[in-house]
Amino acid sequence: MNLDRLLAEREIERMIVDYAAASDAGEWGRVAAMYAEEGRMNRPTAPDVFVEGRAAILAAFEARPARVSRHIVANIQVDVAGDEASATSQILLFTAAGQPPLVGSYQDRLVRTPEGWRFVERRGSLDFAQ
Repeated sequence: MNLDRLLAEREIERMIVDYAAASDAGEWGRVAAMYAEEGRMNRPTAPDVFVEGRAAILAAFEARPARVSRHIVANIQVDVAGDEASATSQILLFTAAGQPPLVGSYQDRLVRTPEGWRFVERRGSLDFAQ
């Protein structure tokens, strides 16, 4: 394994953790900026509904009701192939709304841009039915 690949893997791992922290902080501009312009995402609670495009992703996050949450991200695995990468991770989501924690997974596709790594797709799902 070469140093460039290790650095890319670490950058992506950090990005996934930063995504969770920005989401918990309600920093929606920061979250949306982690996507490529044509990126798309779904929420683990709605795995068949995609939001496409950075501007639409920002609008979707800004439209959601305010909440207090904490995401725990674990088991991040990254595979880099040149300027493209894929990653998987597991999440544990706690909310102050009194709901039980949610356990889910993300499957990500990323691309290296002049601004750094960006999500092309974040596909979330819940691992256990509610």
